Amino acid sequence: MLRHLALLLTLALLAMPLAAQETAPDPAPTDRTATGGAQTLEDILARQRGETVDDSFRRQFGNPDSAADPSAQLGTLGGASDPDLWRALRYDQADITVSSGGEVGRVLFQDGGMVWLDFRQNVLAPWGGWLLLGTIGALALFYLLRGRVRLDYPATGRTVTRFRAFERFSHWLLAGSFILLGLTGLAVLFGRWVILPTFGPEANAVILTGSKFIHNNVAWPFMLALVFVFFLWVWHNIPNRTDLVWIVQFGGIVGKKHPPAKKFNFGQKIIFWSVILLGGSISVSGLSLLFPFELPLFAKTFTVLNDLGINGWLDLPPFPTELSPQEEMQFAQAWHAIVGFVLMAIIIAHIYIGSLGMEGAYDAMGSGEVDEAWARQHHALWLNEVQARQDTQEAASARDATPAE
Repeated sequence: MLRHLALLLTLALLAMPLAAQETAPDPAPTDRTATGGAQTLEDILARQRGETVDDSFRRQFGNPDSAADPSAQLGTLGGASDPDLWRALRYDQADITVSSGGEVGRVLFQDGGMVWLDFRQNVLAPWGGWLLLGTIGALALFYLLRGRVRLDYPATGRTVTRFRAFERFSHWLLAGSFILLGLTGLAVLFGRWVILPTFGPEANAVILTGSKFIHNNVAWPFMLALVFVFFLWVWHNIPNRTDLVWIVQFGGIVGKKHPPAKKFNFGQKIIFWSVILLGGSISVSGLSLLFPFELPLFAKTFTVLNDLGINGWLDLPPFPTELSPQEEMQFAQAWHAIVGFVLMAIIIAHIYIGSLGMEGAYDAMGSGEVDEAWARQHHALWLNEVQARQDTQEAASARDATPAE
């Protein structure tokens, strides 16, 4: 009998919490008056669990007029307090005066920086990294399926000048500086996740400090080489009718046909204009990062886009046109990195074609001389033009050498 009674009491005690949970009313809205409008423990725990927390309460600043008399007890509700000051600073609503630094000196907290940081860590870095790895993987698969593009006929032993010395110098200056910029930019972006856990904080600090110095200074030869390359080859990269044949035949990369081309085929023209346009955009945004106060970029750009109604076409609110220097740099850094990732993927494909992907292609920028068989297979129209000029020069030299009667 006692055992049965004990069992019933145990079941009753176990059922009581369940009944309480089933009948417990919904929690009341959080009362923040006791905290002066600050966050509560529930807010902190919810944020740690990754839940969305409405932080609009942080903008509810105290009213100094409702503060208690200085002689009264401390901790009055509704009066001005240090949390009020810090919230006003964070949302740029504090009336502060600085002796130096100008407009930027007044910005002590910038809440929008967290949006930029989240984009940089959770969108830019993973998507950019996968873009580069995906490009390399696709090229490796293409190589396994297609193999190297080889010459259809044996080399003749006769060479023709493909690029002069200054053209090769400009190309390698542009290529070398871009590789350094790409590697140092990747080090800065991925240092915390790759260099730091692998080599330790001291090595990470040295590498990133050096990367920043190299990145800022190698930018100048990159921009100089960009100008050289543009004026050297722009006239050869204007699209023409011969490009249509190259497009139809996929440039000879897919299949066995080799469409005739002038000095640059359509694929090389895509590379050229990608380098000029994307490289120019990278340069402009880089200059804005180096000189954010002298060369603000996005406030003016957003003004133009709003005037053109671009935001309406995209069903977006008007773009912000009043930006602090910090916000200018955040937009510029995001754009700088996005365009940089795209151009790096394109250049990886260019390096593949110019080295492993095509037999004899490296000689064009290595020694500047290519075999006539290679030129005939890949740039037949250009070779005809070169040989025609040579024949004309030889004929003129022969006439000059003939003695007068």
